[in-house]
This record gives sequence, C-alpha cells and structure tokens, in this order.
Amino acid sequence: MNEPLAERIRPKTLDDYISQSHLVGKNGALYNQVKSGAIPSLIFWGPPGTGKTTLANIIAHESGRPFYTLSAISSGVKDVREVIEKAKQSGGLFTSKNPILFIDEIHRFSKSQQDSLLGAVEKGWVTLIGATTENPSFEVIPALLSRCQVYVLESFGKEDLELLLERAMKKDELLKSKEIEIKETEALLRLSGGDARKLLNIFELLIYSGETDKITITDDLVLQKVQKNTVLYDKTGEQHYDIISAFIKSLRGSDPNAAVYWLARMIEGGEDVKFIARRMIILASEDIGNANPTALVLANATFQAVNTIGYPEARIILSQCATYLASSPKSNASYLAIGKAQQKVKETGDLSVPLPIRNAPTKLMKDLGYGSGYGYAHDHANNFIDQEFLPEELSGSSFYQPGNNPRENTIREFLKKRWKEKYGF
Repeated sequence: MNEPLAERIRPKTLDDYISQSHLVGKNGALYNQVKSGAIPSLIFWGPPGTGKTTLANIIAHESGRPFYTLSAISSGVKDVREVIEKAKQSGGLFTSKNPILFIDEIHRFSKSQQDSLLGAVEKGWVTLIGATTENPSFEVIPALLSRCQVYVLESFGKEDLELLLERAMKKDELLKSKEIEIKETEALLRLSGGDARKLLNIFELLIYSGETDKITITDDLVLQKVQKNTVLYDKTGEQHYDIISAFIKSLRGSDPNAAVYWLARMIEGGEDVKFIARRMIILASEDIGNANPTALVLANATFQAVNTIGYPEARIILSQCATYLASSPKSNASYLAIGKAQQKVKETGDLSVPLPIRNAPTKLMKDLGYGSGYGYAHDHANNFIDQEFLPEELSGSSFYQPGNNPRENTIREFLKKRWKEKYGF
C-alpha cells in the first residue's frame, strides 16, 4: 500500500481528533458549532501538520454537508468559479447544509483569486474554510478576512505526539503486523518539531527501514536513519521558532554580531524573506520605539525592498537593517503604554468622551455642547493649552512614561514643561 501512515490513520470524527483542545475540546471554541452544524466561514492558521485539513474534513462529515476542496498551489480563478458553480447547484442558500469549500494554503491565492471567492461567501453559496501557515492579517485580503472567523492551531505537544504514536500502532493494519518497541522518544519528538505528519513519516521510515518485523525505537536509531540535512533548519518546526527567537533576542540585546549570525542561519535555511523582515518591523516599534523612531522607518522600508528584490540580494538589505536595529538605543515605553491603556479600557469600559473634544458637525450637536470649551492649541503660546483629553474618571492616568535614553529624555522634558506634575513625567 502506497498511502502514507498519516493518511491511513487520519481521524474521521471529532472525538478521535488529537490536539487543539482549545478549539475542539468539550469547552472549545468550535466544538458546539461543529456538533450543531452551524459553521461560519473559517480560516485555520497554524504550522504544517497541526490538523487543519483533517479538521475541515471532520467538519464537513459531521455536519453532513457537500465538501469541495482546492489547493491554492495548483488552482486558478477558473477552478474557483467552477467549484462555486457546482456548490450552488448542490446546496440550499443560507441553510445549515451549505456546501463547504476547503482551500488549502489560501495565502498562496493572489488578490484576484481571493476576490473571486467574495461573492460566494457573502451570498451564502458556500461556507469557506481556508488553511494557511502564514499570518492571515497579511496574506488574506481584508474583505474576505472580515467574513471569516480566524482560529489558531498550535503545534502538537509531547503528550499529543506520544498519543499519536500509540494510535498508529493500535489502528494501522500494516503496523499491527510488526513487533514494535519504543524505548526512547526524545529524538523522534524533537525532529518532528510538533508536526504530526512529520512525526508519522519519520516513524514509518524507521519501521520499514529494518530488515525484520521486529524493531526497537531508540534515539540513536532515529538520528542514524533520518537524514541530517533535512533537519538543519526546518522552516516549520522547532528550529524555526528557536532561531527566530535567538535572532530577535540578539537584536533586543544590542548584539549585531549574534544577530547577523542567526540571520545567516535563516537565510541559508531558505526562510521566507518576508517573515524575517516582518519580525524586524515589530521589534523596531516594540523594543526601540521613540528611542530611535527612524528604526521603524528603516524596518518598514526593508520589508518593502526585500519583498521586491527577493533572494539572494535581499540578504544585504536584511543585514543592514538587522545591524542598525541591534545598534540602536532601546525602549519599550510605547509597547508598555498601549498594554496599560488596553487594560484600563477592559477595566472601565466605554467611558464618555469629554464634551469639549467631541466632534460637532451639526447645529444640534453644537447646541448640546459638543465641542464647547475646546481650546485650539495653535492659538496659544508654544502651541499648547492645558486642557483635559481623558474621560473625567481617568484624569491624570499615566500610560506612557518615556524611557531612559537621550531622545526620550528630551521627550520627557518637553512633556514635563507642559503638563507639570499631572502625569508624573
């Protein structure tokens, strides 16, 4: 039988589904929706081998809906329209039996291909389930994203991976004919990188690489049989997350030499150039911020440039940006400020906007006091007037405290002269 082990033991029901308990456990966000058949359009976002395709199949099976599938790698607009036309003919509009259209690697669809899905989703001809390994905020067009619920699938944990191995040995007819003893799992689980499919592929490789029907799985055997060059840099596994973590922490720690080394590891491993550049944009704001605002400008320019140029020349631009960010003064004051402000919003709810700073586009609003008492800053000395911009209940609340670096020390003195002791600058 040529069918791989991962396919042979793919679960058919929700109760057999391993992992993602935050979604499909009894208290999970998707469990009741699947059981009731009231499924909205969905985007599953997560690393490879986390069960996105399997979950889509289970949803279709348990809800009793017609199921159509496309791969974004090989399908064009014509294919999308043909499937939508079939779906229109096979299901009732806006019913619980609307056909499901599953699109694997939906992030690979162009804007025009994604646009071709909009009408079908909006009019209820299909319920869309898209699977992606990339951040849908960047890779799925806003109009389509707004019509879908996004659910994050996580890499398999140690217990889930071990449970998967047990199931394979119990359920698969071909493995039942073998005498298998698993003495050690550390190397097997580590090389899988939390990818269930990869785990089963490695496991099957080990089983059928032996000369007899009896095999004992050890760490040494795993490392001996699995080709080393396939795991030097795994763009979807443990190495991916460990190395990007080392890269970001080197930038944050102001070590350009370490940053360039980890950058080189990612480049040599074929890491997505946009992924690296995107992470540097985040760091430029989160960890440098107003200590050097130019960092964000350069990081954003880097993202645009490498996206246009691609490898191999993009490595030079990435290196310039990485060394600049690592060599910049650091401040997380803006990052802390928005966190404090969001927490205060959660605690206090929708407080009223003070009347002086409300918008007053109509006579009625002006009669009601909207905008009354507002002081136009440019009509006053130093373009400043001491007035209240926060809700009355939050007057004096301090969210942004400039960091201790030359540029933000200047910002602190500027604010202190205007607000005196109000915000504790």
